[in-house]
Amino acid sequence: MPFGARAQPKTPVIGYLSTGSPSAFASRLAAFRQGLGELGFAEGQNLAIEYRWAGGEYDQMQTFAADLVGRNVDVILTSGPPALRAASASTSTIPVVFVVGSDPVRDGLVSSMSRPDRNLTGITFLAVDLTPKRLELVAELVPKTKIVGLLTNPTNAAEERVVSDAHAAARTAGLRLEVLPASNDVEIDAAFAMVVQRQVGALLVSPDSLFTSRTSRIAALAISHRTPTIFAFRESVAAGGFASYGPNVPRVYHDAGLYVGRILKGDKPGDLPILQPTLFELVLNLKTAKALGLNVPPTLLARADEVIE
Repeated sequence: MPFGARAQPKTPVIGYLSTGSPSAFASRLAAFRQGLGELGFAEGQNLAIEYRWAGGEYDQMQTFAADLVGRNVDVILTSGPPALRAASASTSTIPVVFVVGSDPVRDGLVSSMSRPDRNLTGITFLAVDLTPKRLELVAELVPKTKIVGLLTNPTNAAEERVVSDAHAAARTAGLRLEVLPASNDVEIDAAFAMVVQRQVGALLVSPDSLFTSRTSRIAALAISHRTPTIFAFRESVAAGGFASYGPNVPRVYHDAGLYVGRILKGDKPGDLPILQPTLFELVLNLKTAKALGLNVPPTLLARADEVIE
């Protein structure tokens, strides 16, 4: 066969199916690419990525997943439970590496952490499971508060766990919980109006991608309504939020990049155990605390992994 007629190696294609948005998830995407790079994969050189972003609105998720499957991508990376459910329903053969914020076994997404099902593996960063811990922080950061709000997205089935865990933790702490549902920008504005009406002294924001994609907006609303707001992710505090407690999310996506790279090199997803973080970070924004008229206790400042001034 003449040299020029030899078949060229096929460039692998990753389907990137995310519940978030490119701007809000920029640091996560960069970390994912870094993980791939450590195994020799570089987008635009020996790898292509097909992106599908939901921006916190999940009605197109199944269509996005079916489109990626129809394009016969080599691996699908899913971010968020709605993305994982859509991909899982669309294919049982294409490997799926997921990143979710809750326990995937308890949520019925896989049967085992050590030997996940079929074509699935991934990482849980346990943001949902840390809801009680974030509510405990409210009692320390805003000790005079008796009523705590919870901003939650009712269109995400995983939020049911957030609400039930928050109710249980509030009862234990002797606090009243006000659940504030919101599934779009108008409802987010309405939820903050309810914060004032119901005399909510502090607000927990669930780790749903709708809110992560609107971090700056929510942080600004919290300051304008003088409401101390506790988030799951550091990015929200860097954007002006008061406090966060959760995992190092870019590190999680870095590890997801390593898993996708390993699968592209031949590993089977069912042989890769589901990973979970062991370290969690407390991040505080003192500039926001000052704007809210709050004094952060020295004990919490000493415990914080990062203080933004």
